[in-house]
Formats: sequence, structure tokens, C-alpha cells
Amino acid sequence: MGSKTENVLTMDTLNPNVIEPQYAVRGPVVTRATELENEIKAGLKKPFAQVVKANIGDCHATGQKPITYIRQVLALCTYPELLKSNEFPEDAKSHAKRILDGCLGQSIGSYPESCGLMVVREDVANYIAERDGYPADAKDIVLCTGASDGIKAVMTLLLTAKGGTDSAGFMIPIPQYPLYSAAISEFGAYPIPYYLNEKNKWALDVSELERAIAEAKPNCKPRAIVVINPGNPTGSVLTKENIKDVIKFAHRHKLFIMADEVYQHNIWAEGAEFVSFKKVLQEMGAPYNKMELASFMSASKGFMGECGYRGGYAEVINLHPEVRAHFVKFASVNLCAPVSGQAVIDCIVNPPKPGGPSYDTYIKEKNDVLAKLKEKAEFVTELFNSIEGIACNEVMGAMYAFPRIYLPEKAIEAAKAAGQTPDSFYCFALLEETGICTVPGSGFRQEPGTFHFRITILPQMDELKAVLDKFKDFHLGFLAKYKGWTEESVSIAIIIMIIILLLLILPLLLLVIIIIIIIIIILVVVAAAAAAVVVVVVVVVVVVVVVVVVVEVILLLLLFLS
Repeated sequence: MGSKTENVLTMDTLNPNVIEPQYAVRGPVVTRATELENEIKAGLKKPFAQVVKANIGDCHATGQKPITYIRQVLALCTYPELLKSNEFPEDAKSHAKRILDGCLGQSIGSYPESCGLMVVREDVANYIAERDGYPADAKDIVLCTGASDGIKAVMTLLLTAKGGTDSAGFMIPIPQYPLYSAAISEFGAYPIPYYLNEKNKWALDVSELERAIAEAKPNCKPRAIVVINPGNPTGSVLTKENIKDVIKFAHRHKLFIMADEVYQHNIWAEGAEFVSFKKVLQEMGAPYNKMELASFMSASKGFMGECGYRGGYAEVINLHPEVRAHFVKFASVNLCAPVSGQAVIDCIVNPPKPGGPSYDTYIKEKNDVLAKLKEKAEFVTELFNSIEGIACNEVMGAMYAFPRIYLPEKAIEAAKAAGQTPDSFYCFALLEETGICTVPGSGFRQEPGTFHFRITILPQMDELKAVLDKFKDFHLGFLAKYKGWTEESVSIAIIIMIIILLLLILPLLLLVIIIIIIIIIILVVVAAAAAAVVVVVVVVVVVVVVVVVVVEVILLLLLFLS
């Protein structure tokens, strides 16, 4: 008999920093949604025909068409023989040729520089300079595998070699995009949560920042503050004054600023505008314009929605020269981001020029996408706020609504019995009954005692309306189901019943006493005329008492119904 082979990796020997991270956007609810899809394909009957994955900002998966110009340039870069074709516009050809000329062997299949193709980095720098009105240097640009890799790379620079109270602390907004809490767990760093103000459109309050860092300092070494603008999952948009407050706060506490700006093209609210941290930093002048700042952008969001190509960039400014060298060295370990994703980024930051053959189509497609998203943002906000038990801040930007749900106590107790958070319990029930897949608010973290869920606004309008009609029916049914008797409501009901009984009994006792008194008077009075008067008095008194009792009963019924 051969000896039993034992696994090197077990749950006891697995890196604990791998176990702890959670990513709710693809968490248990989404896993169950995929299982339901497979069950439907296998012929199992469900209360719905299909699963609607409204959990993630995947534009093309929800029916958005790719931008023609981007796909033309990618096709030409991927298969350069198409450069000879007359079916492609000349500006797309020249753009593809420029990218290919920047590649070794004129092929996007070759390795670029570790920080990305210089031609693309130069175009990114020009885009930033034009956007902000301040110079940008291609040497400060790192092309990434989506913004996520750039974010984790910068976080790696800020880690400390020690643990415990010397661990690196990262200030993260709550609610937050789960990438940050997951990366902090993976790196063994320390999360410093600061709560956004839901009552004020998810605004960022400096007093809350001060509270958070003061409480964290005994436990870690605060190194950076993360700001997501426009907000994910909240859909908020920071004002310039808000950004100035953050910069001043970071300067006071010597914090590196990480500005997640991947939704910068997605602004919907009237009067709101995207202003970059880089621009405000430069406008404020010394000493603020010398602060370290990393800004992140992605090809996955905006109007382009090219999630699968994994294109992104980070602009990292004011790094110490020696630190910059190590950052480049660290980037070289990962070799490079996919060149196809870099080409997508180049199409975004260097779009067709006015007068070119592709310009009109490009602008029309871009504006159509953004106009439809704006319409859906307004529709979703209005609809959620019309439903009992839901409150939703305006979707000012990004691609999601993050409504608050007010759950009955009985539902909270049922969730506890099921071993789930109340919002997870709600989202699972929503999925099983309607096929609508959302993300529980607890996956983004939230203020204790509040419950939310995130839902994307990306589905096409007809489908979005149908989805939210089903959601409304489910939600009202859920409230009705769990608005039963709890221990607290039973106690209140008993008190109300005692009051009702007292209010009913007292008039009846009064009536009995009055009748007895009148009977005595009748017996005493001899004269017929006097007796007649007494009878009239009796009738009047009885009528008055009956009216009083009826009025009290009506009032009590109204009280009960309310």
C-alpha cells in the first residue's frame, strides 16, 4: 500500500491574507445567479425566464454597442493586412499605424516597455494636459491592466515591512469599491474607514476624516487616503471645494492621495461636473502642488465600456526620483499590461479629430451612449424614491444606484436565523423570486444599522423598466410578508388593546350609573308631568352616551388602521 499523500496547502497552511479578502461584486449572490442560469439551461422551472445580472458595470454585456472607431483601430492593429483595405477610414488607419510603429516589430504581440508603449503614454499626457490646463509628463504615466492593477501597484509602494501598529493604514470611503478592502486584506495592511454622509448626497466631511484618522493612529501608520470620484457605489460627485478640503487634510497628515477617477466621463446631475484632483492640486499652488498623487483611469467605464480589454492608466506625480526608479522596477516584474488594452486607452485619449472621416460617427455614438445613461440615471432615482421603504440619493454620476432599504424587524430576525446579513437576505430573496442579481450593501460596507444594495443602470431602457417593475412588485411583497408581529409590536399591541378596553368600558359604566340614577328619580317622583320630563332627560342622556361611544369606536378604528 502506498503512503497517503498529504496536501501542502490546506486551510490551516493557506496564506490567511488570501482567505480574508472578499469581493462582493462577484460574491455569493452572483455565484447563486450563475447556478440559476445553469439550472434554467438544464430545463428546471423558475419563476422567471432569465437571470438579469445587474450586479456589475459591464456595459457591453447589457447591450451597449462598441464604439466603431475603437474597434476599427483595434482590428487594424490586430491584423495589419487590413491597412490595405478601402473599407476602413483613413484616420483609423493612420492611428493604428502610429500605434504599430511604437511596437517592436510593428506588432502588438511584442512586449512593450514595462510602463507601457511610449506613444500611448505621450497621448495620455497630452489628454490630461488638455483636460486640466496644466502640463503632464509621459514619464509619470504607467499603463495598467485596468485601473485595478495600477491601484494595487501604488498601494504596494506604501506598505510597511512591519505589522501590528506599524502596519500601513489606508483611509477608504464607506461605502467603498470592494477592491480596496480586499487589497488591504491581501497586503496585511490596516483599513481606516471614513463614512460618507448619506443625508447630504454622500458628501465627504472633513470632521469625519479627522475622527477616522484620530481613532486609527494608535493602531497603524496612516499612509494614504483613497477618494473615489465619481463615487462607486454611491453615484456621488465631489465639488471642487470638497476636493480642496481633502487635499488640505492629506497635507496636514502627510498622506499620499489616491484618486480613483475611472467614471470621469459619467456625470449626470445638472450642475455637477468632474474636476480632477490633479487640476485642483495645481490650482492651489505651493505647498499643495508638490504633494504625491496617483490618479487612475480605465477603459472599462465611461462611454466606451471596453471591460474585457483591461486597459487603464495611472498618473503618479511628485514621486521622489529614487522611489520612481523602484516603481518602474516593480512594474517591470509584471512585464507589461496587454497591448490591446493600451491601444483602447489610446483611442480614448486621442479620439478622431474634427473634420476627419470618423469624427461625426464617433461623436454621435459617444453622445448617444451618454444621453441614454443620463436618462436611465434620472429614471432609476425617481422610481426608487416612489417606492415605500426605499430612499435613494440622486445618481449624480457613475453607473449605479445605491438605494437604502428600510427592512421590517421580522425580516432582520429572519436574516439572523439564516446566518445572513439583512441586505444579503433581501438580495438572495430578490434573486430567487425575480432573477434580478444585485450586490448587498454590506459588500461595500455601510453605516451600522443601515441596509442598501447596488444595482447598475446599464440595461437598455425597455429592459430596465421591466426589471424595476418586477423589483417593485417583489419589494412590496417582501414588506407585506415580513410586516407581521414581532415581540416589540406585540407589546405595543397589548398596550393599545388595554387603552381601547378602558375607553369602551368607561362610557358603558357611566351609562349604567346614569340609568340607575334616573330609575331612582322616576320611583321617587309621583307627578306624571314630572315623570314625563324625567323620561325625556333619560332619552337625551342615553343618546348622548351612545354618540360618545360611537365616536370613540370610530376614532379607535382609525387609530388601529393607521
